[in-house]
Amino acid sequence: MNLHEFQTKDLLGRYGVAVPAGRVLTDVDGVSTAALELGGDAWMVKAQVHAGGRGKAGGVRKVTGQAALQQAVADLLGNSLLTAQTGATGQPINQVLIEPVCEFVRELYLSLVVDRARERVVVMASSAGGMDIEEVARQMPTKILTVVINPVAGLQPFQSRQVAFALELTGEQIKQMSQLLSALYRVFIESDASLLEINPLVVTAEGDLLALDAKLSVDDNALYRQPALAKLRDATQEDEREYRALQHGLNYVALTGNIGCMVNGAGLAMATMDLIKLQGGAPANFLDVGGGTTAEKVAEAFKLILSDAQVQAILVNIFGGIVRCDLIAEGIIKAVREVGIELPIIVRLAGTNAELGRKLLAESGLSIIAADDLAAAAEQAVLAARGA
Repeated sequence: MNLHEFQTKDLLGRYGVAVPAGRVLTDVDGVSTAALELGGDAWMVKAQVHAGGRGKAGGVRKVTGQAALQQAVADLLGNSLLTAQTGATGQPINQVLIEPVCEFVRELYLSLVVDRARERVVVMASSAGGMDIEEVARQMPTKILTVVINPVAGLQPFQSRQVAFALELTGEQIKQMSQLLSALYRVFIESDASLLEINPLVVTAEGDLLALDAKLSVDDNALYRQPALAKLRDATQEDEREYRALQHGLNYVALTGNIGCMVNGAGLAMATMDLIKLQGGAPANFLDVGGGTTAEKVAEAFKLILSDAQVQAILVNIFGGIVRCDLIAEGIIKAVREVGIELPIIVRLAGTNAELGRKLLAESGLSIIAADDLAAAAEQAVLAARGA
């Protein structure tokens, strides 16, 4: 789950991290008040969307004077921002963050991320922060320092100094970096984060460190113990179907093909999609209904699949282990009748009571094609999607 920039900064501020003053607006009515409270005559207007690359896409604007501020807020609110990290339709802009213009002399990059290969939290830092950090990573990877944190010992003072020296900080800035990294590590661990990114971390004209932008991603699997953060979830920034799936305990990821997939088990779902591709087809989604699925879950899964207008056929691949195949078959029959599916449905059942499940499907009177094995099921799904 991603937090908006203003939400992340609010959290960081509570941990003592220096962040700019800011005001969040959802309409243009509050522009004058925000300008008065922030002071000055120049501001940054920043679209609040869950995507990077906002600056290059026009989602971050520097304006001078209240008239220009009013116009920038009006231009952004209610529209969508298309960046290199969004889909073709972009992300809706429902909120903007207004901050005073900050004078700085250097832009740095600093982040904490879970390195799954190392099974550790690592600090990544670079003296080349800003909008082009992705290019730096691609073309000059040696400019990025990686510091691995031992989970037992935690972040050590010498590691903070190592980062400070790599970023060419001096004097009081080294102490500030130590305090900053310590606070960021606490936020990361206590928030069950998977990514905490400060880009840019700037050195102000006064020589202080300031988190000018911030991004936090929280592990979805840990949200049950992060109720305060879970309340900050912005469903408008997520795929509607994926968010609906989450409400019903389903794991759904929208793809671009035309064969809807319903599988129990993430590994089996990946194998199913691979076989569809091998047969020359394209999956429309990843959908794991879980090991202990129910008829109600199956019905919701079908509704999700059918909400994609690109779907031309549906492949159901169930391995009966925890749940019996005959119960799954009953759920499929009930769901098909409830939802009124007219698309070809290919069902492959294996495991406990698979034969009984296939018998129930055959006697249902519905247009359900039973497949004996996964390869045959994938082939039949591809042919059905082509209208063959």
